[in-house]
Formats: sequence, structure tokens, C-alpha cells
Amino acid sequence: MLFFDKIFIRGQCIHCIVTHLFEWSCNMLYLILLLCLRSVLCVATGSPGLAPAVRLNDGNLMPTFGLGTWLGVTPEGLLAEVQDDSIEKAVEDAIDVGYRHIDTAALYNTEPQVGRGIHKKIADGALTREEIFVTTKLWNDQHAKEKVVPALKHSLQQLNMSYVDLYLIHFPVGTISKFTPDLTDYLETWYGMIEAQKQGLTRSIGVSNFNQDMIERLVRETSVVPAVLQVEIHLNLQQPSLLEFCRQRGIAVMGYTPFGPLFPGKASPGAPPPRVDDPALVEMARKYKKTVPQVVLRYLYELGVVPIPKSVKRSRIQQNIEIFDFAIEEADKRLLRSYDANYRLTSMPFWKNHPYYPFHS
Repeated sequence: MLFFDKIFIRGQCIHCIVTHLFEWSCNMLYLILLLCLRSVLCVATGSPGLAPAVRLNDGNLMPTFGLGTWLGVTPEGLLAEVQDDSIEKAVEDAIDVGYRHIDTAALYNTEPQVGRGIHKKIADGALTREEIFVTTKLWNDQHAKEKVVPALKHSLQQLNMSYVDLYLIHFPVGTISKFTPDLTDYLETWYGMIEAQKQGLTRSIGVSNFNQDMIERLVRETSVVPAVLQVEIHLNLQQPSLLEFCRQRGIAVMGYTPFGPLFPGKASPGAPPPRVDDPALVEMARKYKKTVPQVVLRYLYELGVVPIPKSVKRSRIQQNIEIFDFAIEEADKRLLRSYDANYRLTSMPFWKNHPYYPFHS
């Protein structure tokens, strides 16, 4: 090295050049390793989305925040129909701002728009199919075991996908058409779901609007534990016993209608408080430099719930997911817990005489 230390090329020592090249090579190697690691994590967790992922009991990963795409019902109580491309645009906006979980269902009639929105962002290079988690659901008129796989294949055609990440039984109640009851045992439906998973049409399977006894029966009879339970959860219906039951059995919980009657325009007469303009909630939100809806969503997340709020407004879609940069203090949690009133928005009273009606007190 002493010989080379004395050789200069254009005023620079070869020893120095070699040293700088070595340091540059190490830095480049470190950068490449970081990029490779980031790529692996993106595929595994749905990153670069904002929400962290939860490991399901079947080993798959699910982002802990999603976009709901149910359009709701009309003032006459009928299912709202898709009139424009607002769901497609909402899906695109959601992906742009960091969502990596989209929830839909055969009932919603939004699967085609969800599929188009996702495929547009894939074509734009924003993400790959493996980086987006798609949930859809089996409707009540397809509960026969032999109908489950064809029903999922139809949903996949609507979505223009070869698989979904999560397939749920929408309700334990079967129907023939509209509200005419079908007495098919939901246990038979679950066997059809197991078959759909075996065929690779869905990565994970779960249930929606099932109660604790129904889930226990599924597990007891089939030994297959649902990966996910999707139910109504909000400040007025916090379901602590059901959440603890699922936690003990490793069942992830997704929460639909996460705002409940929070907004005055959505609240029925006699709905329990609070509303979005409640002074205590407004002050709490001010303390965290957040909005009241963001505080509510963060609280549900800290309960262990995967919220799936719906919106077609980009600003609201973005605000909803910006809940991962703060934590709620225990005193504030006590106040939020106090709003639990066992008040259910989704009661489906026309099914109350069905043997598999899930909401009996």
C-alpha cells in the first residue's frame, strides 16, 4: 500500500479512489437491500398503504383499515342502485391516499366498479394485485352448498379477478328471493365456503352478522375457524363480549357502519347520543388535532376492530384513514365506552322468525 500511496493520477491518490469506491459500493449495496426489503414488505402487508396489517388465523395478512362500498338504502327502504361511476372513482382515490383494503359484496352491485377501479390503478403502476386486499360476500339466495363456488366465480367475473382475499357469508339467514325464507342450514353454506377456499378462489373465508353461538357451532362441526367476522360496530354498539370471544379464538373483526348514528342526518328519531357536534367529542378531537370521526375510527381500531367506513368524497376518504399517528388516552376511552347502548342499526326485522336470525337479545 505504501507504493500505491505515492502514485497520483490527476492529483488524486489511488488509495483514496479505492477507498471511496469501496464506501460507495457498500452504500449502494445497503440501498439495494433496503429496496428489496421494502418490496417484500409491500407484498406481504399491503404497503405502501397507511394501515398496518393483522395476521389472520390462516396465516394470511389483512390491512387493518378498509373502504366500504355499500351505497345504503333509499328513503323507501330499497337498496340504493349504482347510478354513476362514483364507486370506481372512490376506489381509485382510496388507493391513491393509502388504502389497501376494499370491501364489497354481491348484494351491493358494486363489484364491477370496484374491479375497474383496482385494475386502473394496477395499470397505472400504483400497485400490484398482490398489494390490494379485496373482500366480497355471498348473498342469502346462494346458501346451498353447491351454489357457493358458482356464486364466488360470478363475483370474480364481476371483479375481473382470479381470486379474492376474503369471502364472507353475508348473513346466516338464507332466502329464496327477496324476503322469502330459505331454511338451508348455514353449516352447509360453510362447507361450500371451505370448498371455495380449497379451490383457490379465495385466500381466506369468514362470516358476517353471525353471533357467538353460530360461530361456535361452525367450529365444533367443521373444525374450521372463520378467519374474520364482520359485524356492525360503532360507539352505540361496541359488542365487548363478542370482541373478546373473537380475540380468544384468533378471529379478526371487521366493523361496518363505524359511525352509527353519529351524523344527525343519518340518525333515526330516538337514536342515543352522541352526535358529531357533541361538545365533549369536539373538545377531544381538538386535543388530538383530529376530527370527531377520526377519533371514533381510532377508538374502534384500538378496540381491535378493522373499520371499513364508506364514502365517495376524496377528502373524507383521506381523512378517514389518517388515524395512525395518535393514540387515545385512557380517560377519553372511558368516555367513549360510556356511549355503548346496545343500539343496533342493522336489525333486519323481516327475518326475525327465521330459525337462523342472529340478533335475538
